[in-house]
Amino acid sequence: MSKLSEADLIINPDGSIYHLNLQPGDLADTVITVGDPDRISSVTKYFDRIELRKGKREFLTQTGYIGSKRITVISTGIGTDNIDIVFNELDALVNIDFETRLVKDQLTSLKLIRIGTSGAIQSDLPLGTILASSHGLGMDSLMHYYNQQSTLEDSVILRHIKKHFADVQGIEPYLTSADAGLLATIGRGMVQGITATAPGFYGPQGRQVRAANGVPDLIGMLNSFGHQNLRITNLEMETAGIYALAKLLGHQAISINAILASRLNFQFSTQPDVIVDQAIKLVLERIVQLPD
Repeated sequence: MSKLSEADLIINPDGSIYHLNLQPGDLADTVITVGDPDRISSVTKYFDRIELRKGKREFLTQTGYIGSKRITVISTGIGTDNIDIVFNELDALVNIDFETRLVKDQLTSLKLIRIGTSGAIQSDLPLGTILASSHGLGMDSLMHYYNQQSTLEDSVILRHIKKHFADVQGIEPYLTSADAGLLATIGRGMVQGITATAPGFYGPQGRQVRAANGVPDLIGMLNSFGHQNLRITNLEMETAGIYALAKLLGHQAISINAILASRLNFQFSTQPDVIVDQAIKLVLERIVQLPD
């Protein structure tokens, strides 16, 4: 690959990457992503020490330690458009030499772990469930701008999903599986399912306030899909982009979802912070057990 131009890879005068405001040494090989910047402190309050705090716009970062395990926590903001920024810049921090603007000969594979909130679309998933996404189903358009690399298994599942949504105009989904190793370790014993990623919170997730929905029974269509033992379990706004970009760039990714809402039962948790805290503590306990 040729030298990256100043327009393709924007580096700030202090040597940090454009949006994240991070320099290569600021980043640990294990990265937790959260959507809400305020959730960073909810994670790092369990750290033994914090060595770095940086931020720009909604992209706030803290890097620190639990014992000898170095971990970075970064807020992405909402949506796969922000995931596009964060994941490309995280990759650049470890896999591009900022001095030469060349891709490094030896690439680093990051462990990328999302701790997020989500709504269940299956009636048997109660509020408070901690769910690991076996797959990310993108209902947005992000990955149509990249050359995707789908496995045969993912391609077969996606073909069935496209057939299920054949009558819906304007939706061209993509699907990527979780990293198998992280699913078996971080996601061990959790409920698993396909997580649908929407490009918005209201209409794209089947909500109606004043504007009429163009897909009136979106939740029902998602809920009714089944292929072998797979089903679509929940709905949020980042997972599919995380899985697809991570796989494309050679990183390992897992999305852990704190279920705060039941879309079929019309419920929302009265203790959302308690559920998110349970997810955070469980993920951190398992991260420290991962080999370096």
